[in-house]
Amino acid sequence: MRIAKAVRKTKETKISSNVNLDGAGNSNIQTGIGFLDHMVEQISRHGLIDINLKAKGDLHIDDHHTTEDSGYVLGEAISKALGERKGINRYGNAHIPMDETLTRVVIDLSGRPYLVWKVAFTQKRLGEMDTELFKEWFQAFAQAIGANIHVENLYGTNNHHIIESCYKGLARSLKEAVRLIPRITDKVPSTKGVLRQDG
Repeated sequence: MRIAKAVRKTKETKISSNVNLDGAGNSNIQTGIGFLDHMVEQISRHGLIDINLKAKGDLHIDDHHTTEDSGYVLGEAISKALGERKGINRYGNAHIPMDETLTRVVIDLSGRPYLVWKVAFTQKRLGEMDTELFKEWFQAFAQAIGANIHVENLYGTNNHHIIESCYKGLARSLKEAVRLIPRITDKVPSTKGVLRQDG
């Protein structure tokens, strides 16, 4: 069972997450930020990853620390669940349409974190959440999981559709990347023999 837990406690946030990479898409997300909860639920449902994520942060200041740190914790939990990353597909990609919007997300669980973010918004906020924080969440997630993640909104006008297609794209590409390949269960999919951040 590819199950793991990650915890982060600072003066700004206290966050814990449990994940099951071979789950059924069940989730319990409680960050205190309604829109962020809705987005992380997309990762669970469309990535078929069971996710429990609970966060308490300094929301009386703003949403920045809670948003960023929840990305770190979820990424760390998934990275732990992957272990040595033996037998995984490693790469994943998805094109996600939502009405007038189309977004492409590509991921490589290489152990080398890097985010390419080509997403623009015409609104400063969605719900109570600043739209500039979405990039911060993806950056933290990429860093903690150890992955190249490329997110590009190809076109679209509705800001809600744009960001939701980004999270659904991450979910679908992640689902493909963590998938186990029966023929290589004992091998790491790299000529280096390792997939980790210091490899």
